[in-house]
Amino acid sequence: MIDAKTAPYGAFLLRISMGILLLMHSAYLKYYLFGMGGFIKYFAKLGLPEWWAWIVPAYEVIGGLALLLGVYARWVAVFIGIHLLFAAYIGHGGNGWAFSAKGGGYEFPLFWAIACFVLALVGDGAYALKKSGRA
Repeated sequence: MIDAKTAPYGAFLLRISMGILLLMHSAYLKYYLFGMGGFIKYFAKLGLPEWWAWIVPAYEVIGGLALLLGVYARWVAVFIGIHLLFAAYIGHGGNGWAFSAKGGGYEFPLFWAIACFVLALVGDGAYALKKSGRA
């Protein structure tokens, strides 16, 4: 059974934590820790267009802010979930399961993608500024 009284707060907690993690992953990890030069080289190594290295962190920051504020969070969660499935396969698939493996395995992005889909299914949660409706 789902507790209708507390479920919106559970979705809120999931949405807020995912928004913070997404901002830290994009803004901190990509912009500051790796630097855009390192991130561009990583994309080139994967055989992806280098210009995508500018697009991905931009929509991750926008998505993280949207999740924090609760603006169309269900749709943002679906989009980011799909993005993370691609990241798990393309960026981390060859590194094995464990995210502690060199280059990071697909464990973390796969789990995070599933969490995004859970948020899309359960809804925006409490305190969302702009409800998404059904995903």
